[in-house]
Amino acid sequence: MRGLRMLAAALLLLVGMGPAVAGQAKRAPANWLTTVVRTPEGGYRQGNPNAAIKLIEYGSRGCPTCGRFAAEGVEPLRREWVATGKLSYEFRDYLIHGAPDFALALLNQCVPTARFFPVLDRMFANQRAFAEQLEKVPMKTLEGYQQLPVPQMATRFAEAMGAIAFMKQLGVPEAQSRRCLTDPVAIKRIAQTNADAANVHGVDSTPSFFVNGRKVRAYSWAALQPELRAADN
Repeated sequence: MRGLRMLAAALLLLVGMGPAVAGQAKRAPANWLTTVVRTPEGGYRQGNPNAAIKLIEYGSRGCPTCGRFAAEGVEPLRREWVATGKLSYEFRDYLIHGAPDFALALLNQCVPTARFFPVLDRMFANQRAFAEQLEKVPMKTLEGYQQLPVPQMATRFAEAMGAIAFMKQLGVPEAQSRRCLTDPVAIKRIAQTNADAANVHGVDSTPSFFVNGRKVRAYSWAALQPELRAADN
């Protein structure tokens, strides 16, 4: 009997703790850095979907200014703004360098959505190496690649940049990369995002930043920070 009374008391204690434990679970902070979705506009958004500040970058993986922003601004942006839940960060493609940008965009979208930003970061870090590989190819050969249909064009430029081998180092098999470079659905999606950037949103350079729908005159982390602080007030 004494054992049964002890068991009953223990069960009552657990029942009494239930709502408190559940409440604590509900209050557990979300990991906004791992909250990544593909948006209807063809971009990839990281962070709280209900954040008060919505930052959109139209960028190019071959753009040196975008590369500097990736090196200088992305880490503090994520640490101070995205991780806190007060800002969401979306990257959309604007293919200002044409075929090389298209090839890298297709390969970046070849990975699961959750891996988009880690691969984007690695592509920016490898930007100079991609350019150096392209510089080894005769200009006449590159011009010939640009006359090919988009799937073949993207594949030739990816090969020339060493981008297929680069993706293999990130765990993407060569056969998968080649399929992604010729995927008609992805090609259409990226082309539409690129066209909308210019025709709908007035983008004509990279990086172009929008804060809560307003295009801001900022091309660096130093220039973007005051815009974010103003939106946070």
